[in-house]
Amino acid sequence: MATITGTSMLGQGAREITVTTLGASDTFTYDEGKNQIMVFNNVTAGALTPNFDGDGQTSVNIKGIGAVDVSSGVTLSSIAAGEYWAIPLNTIKEYLKGTIALTGGDAMEVQLLEY
Repeated sequence: MATITGTSMLGQGAREITVTTLGASDTFTYDEGKNQIMVFNNVTAGALTPNFDGDGQTSVNIKGIGAVDVSSGVTLSSIAAGEYWAIPLNTIKEYLKGTIALTGGDAMEVQLLEY
């Protein structure tokens, strides 16, 4: 299990970006006060479908919809071999409460950029 480390993109100039190779289950800290973007690079030979699952809540009330089950996390669309994808984490923040498990991306490379 790897811990994904963010790279601050604040300030001026170039910086080295931390790259993490995912295992079967990895973790990171979601910080709602930062703009965080996770970039996936599928360096494997097959398509992968990463899943974000925080253990901090099982359902959330959405205005106009009602209770939505978030207990099994959110799975991204299939990322084909050789593709790069990015997701702004604030768009899935309800799935990132508590301790986060990132699964389904074994051997992919990820970068966590923070603004």
